[in-house]
Amino acid sequence: METITYEKIPHIIERQYAAEQAFLAELEAGNYTLANPLVKLNPYEFCPLTAVILFDIPAASEVTITVLGKEPAGNITHRFPAAKRHILPIYGLYADYENTVEIVLANGEKNTVKIQTEPVLPGVPLATKMETTSEYLGDNLIFLTAAMRSMPVGFDYKGDLRWYASVNFAFDLKRMPNGHLLIGTERLVKMPYFTTGIYEMAFSGKVFKEYQSPIGGYHHDQFVMEDGNILMLTFDMYSGTVEDVCVLLDKNTGEVLRKWDYKDVLPQYPTAGSGSQDAHDWFHNNAVWYDKKTNSLTLSGRHQDAVINLDYELDENGKCKLNWILGDPEMWPEDMQKYFFKPVGDLSKFDWQYEQHACVVLPDGDIMLFDNGHFRSKNPEKRIPNHDNFSRGVRYRINTEKMEIEQIWQYGKERGADFFSPYICNVEYYNEGHYMVHSGGIGYEDGKPCDGFAVMDAMDPVKSKEHTYTFNSITTELVNDELKLELHVPANCYRAEKLPLYYAGETIELGKGVVLGGLIETKATKMKVKAEETGKLLPAEFKAKIVEEDDRFLVNGFFEENTIDQVLLYAENGDIVRYEINTVPQHFQAMCVGTFQKADSREVDTFINKTGLSGKYQVKVLVQDGEDSYKIYETGVTVTC
Repeated sequence: METITYEKIPHIIERQYAAEQAFLAELEAGNYTLANPLVKLNPYEFCPLTAVILFDIPAASEVTITVLGKEPAGNITHRFPAAKRHILPIYGLYADYENTVEIVLANGEKNTVKIQTEPVLPGVPLATKMETTSEYLGDNLIFLTAAMRSMPVGFDYKGDLRWYASVNFAFDLKRMPNGHLLIGTERLVKMPYFTTGIYEMAFSGKVFKEYQSPIGGYHHDQFVMEDGNILMLTFDMYSGTVEDVCVLLDKNTGEVLRKWDYKDVLPQYPTAGSGSQDAHDWFHNNAVWYDKKTNSLTLSGRHQDAVINLDYELDENGKCKLNWILGDPEMWPEDMQKYFFKPVGDLSKFDWQYEQHACVVLPDGDIMLFDNGHFRSKNPEKRIPNHDNFSRGVRYRINTEKMEIEQIWQYGKERGADFFSPYICNVEYYNEGHYMVHSGGIGYEDGKPCDGFAVMDAMDPVKSKEHTYTFNSITTELVNDELKLELHVPANCYRAEKLPLYYAGETIELGKGVVLGGLIETKATKMKVKAEETGKLLPAEFKAKIVEEDDRFLVNGFFEENTIDQVLLYAENGDIVRYEINTVPQHFQAMCVGTFQKADSREVDTFINKTGLSGKYQVKVLVQDGEDSYKIYETGVTVTC
């Protein structure tokens, strides 16, 4: 049997706009009042615990809605401005539950609406422990983004799920000054987790903007500047290295305004690297922070056990300037030692950080970060196994004139291996003495702390049969060292954020979103392979699937490892554009987001951006079917660029 699956998927912005126009047309055509409103559950496709309630009233009035909690402390309330037509985003519904929403006008007139939700989808992690109070957490939720095959989630003070997304948004979820959210898209461009860019969206799921990375793929982190422009972590797609570039994107156009390439200032050799470093992922940048007082960028490089600080301004040649390095100076060359700090204070309580995440510059200039502690030494002879190790949040005080460093606070070391996370995680600073410490990558093998990466071992077909792997994510908050919140979720979760569902003054924002920036032109191969044109469809054994989007398309299939295979595009003028299908098994030293991993290593995604292509192309596939034998098969698919 010869079958190839083809699907054309409009961009989420197009799909959401169509859905929005449909419910607006339904509102216009009907007679929907306060007593008989129109209710649309999950109006923007991928946030199942949200809704919109739509109705008209005779005179303009403010409206207050309350999503009733299972007890009064769980109520979620928001006031909307005066209007005659109300389109109200509803957040904080419970899953698999008949929710009650109270709607009250300014004159006291009111109605109660019932909204029945569906059970949670498979892969949505549910809290196993939440210890806090409603007084402490207030109207905030704790949001966790995924690091494995699980969905982004938000929990209230009881540990009840009040929000989740049905797609795997990547990396950190952050609130912008305008109240919108920034989060990585689910649109993979390169394994293991690099995506097209970031979405600016609402908790309803409504996407206002997609900022695309025009030089490579987005990963790990982003930071909104005071003027609204956005720092995004990325990399040069065809440089041979990853996670070593930061760009500044124009908030209105997505244009790259500035670019910092860390290869300008740091050596890439393995002697200064962490235990996870390789030549491809030599720095592994997982956080960016802009400090206005010093006009500088602070960046975390997991694979060099280093937090570095660069001038925000580039030199006349567009190169970076390095100011300092926070980390263990062991194994670094002599000419780099001047950038390191000397520990002072009570050295019996001082520890360097290793393979750290989520650096934050505090108002007084202190540096706070999550010290994963993986290996806990740069020297291979001194490295510590996970079961004897610890992770922690830590605060350092640095003196850049004297180049001295003092550890002034930590939390987590005392909890030992059960709080140990070899990857991901973050800290948050709320005020003096008020911090979050999120250990999101805890893993167990047969009930004991795993000495490898549990998330990666669980994906290994051999190890997963021989051992049982379990996961945990522990999110804590402390006020003056008193534990005020502890949340456990049986998954590995990249980062945690505490946010209210509604921001001040939030209303529905209608209209079509925009895509800013653009995708890099996919590099074609010049390798021409002499092959037989079969004229036949690609055989069923390849399980081929082609998914076409507005700006790119995907060829997915099962190919034997280490073979020469290509996607061929036949243009209308007879030209052929060739793209390599990468069949070399890939091994990653870090798996900060494993949601895109395949269960079978032979399954390969080949993404081809439409940038640089024009017209219609027949898609064919060249496969190696013997040592020196190659065949070209049809797919029956024509893509339009």
